[in-house]
Amino acid sequence: MKTSVEISYYPLKVEYISPIKNFIERLNTYQNLIVKTSGISTHIFGDYFEVMQVLTKEIHKSFELPNSIFVLKIINADLQKI
Repeated sequence: MKTSVEISYYPLKVEYISPIKNFIERLNTYQNLIVKTSGISTHIFGDYFEVMQVLTKEIHKSFELPNSIFVLKIINADLQKI
């Protein structure tokens, strides 16, 4: 099953840009996922289980920075094709 995720990351610290860029760079290392970034959020497209596995791993890594917030919308469709 294909899925689309819209995700926004809010590190609650003065220097917030670096952790966001680092998170997006890590997402872009996964060849089976399509990652598109805008000024407000990042969209991830791919196989449901693969996307969720990547998000679990990368969000966990980002949570090493205290007081981080993620906001996600998960859709059971490939929105690139709708």
